Amino acid sequence: MELSFLKAQALGNDFMLVDARTSAPGWAAVLNPPWVRRVADRRLGVGFDQLLWLEPGTEGVAAGLRIFNADGGEVGQCGNGLRCVGRYLFERGEGARGTLRVACASGAVVLGLRADGWVQAEMGAPCLEPARVPFEAAEQARSYSLEVAGEVVEAMVLGLGNPHAVLRVERLEEAPVARLGAALNAHARFPLGVNVTFMRVAAPNMIQLRVYERGAGETPACGSGACAAAAAGRLRGWLEDRVRVCFPGGELEVHYEGGENSMLLAGPAAIVYTGKMQA
Repeated sequence: MELSFLKAQALGNDFMLVDARTSAPGWAAVLNPPWVRRVADRRLGVGFDQLLWLEPGTEGVAAGLRIFNADGGEVGQCGNGLRCVGRYLFERGEGARGTLRVACASGAVVLGLRADGWVQAEMGAPCLEPARVPFEAAEQARSYSLEVAGEVVEAMVLGLGNPHAVLRVERLEEAPVARLGAALNAHARFPLGVNVTFMRVAAPNMIQLRVYERGAGETPACGSGACAAAAAGRLRGWLEDRVRVCFPGGELEVHYEGGENSMLLAGPAAIVYTGKMQA
């Protein structure tokens, strides 16, 4: 049984995209964690940070989207993945007016194609209620002290379809991303794990980030991590509404006016190649 797929990337954050709306029947049966882990292997499979699986949409929605990390776990949101989906759908001629809607586990997202060629995603408002993140805390706070890996760290915790912890650092190149990222992801207070963002505030309109993604490890960029950091920085009074977000893989733009306003994430996204594989 043969499966057609696309390889896509956004700032080096790479994805395998399967349009199951047009694939042969029967492929949904193989969509399980062991199969995802095998295909995610960069030596034995296609290799990717996340798998994007498109399914038929409903009225007013171009497609449904399921998102799987490289470890096989299904997640509710992925900003860069959504923007790659937008690139694919716009190149197919869907969303003729430059906007369309895609439904993922965390809710429907509006995608737009900007005049400069960047793809934009409306990511919704950040969730600060610990129980909804989910995060175990007696009450909501601006930040939380966590004992992890033999030290105490101060983290801002919020949800954007996925749980996020944001740590402000002064020297990003020395941040213990792998060690603390893995330890926080396994911390008992994050029952579903957590994406960990290390943030350096370079200016009120610019931040520099490194991100440890649950199920994938450190990645060159992370769209939802960019939104989480921008929201955390704005809520603490460190950042302006519009922020340039710099990753090892490149730059994104986040616009957030605070409160219940939706966050806007914009940046480049590209289809790298198309391919076919056997079950």
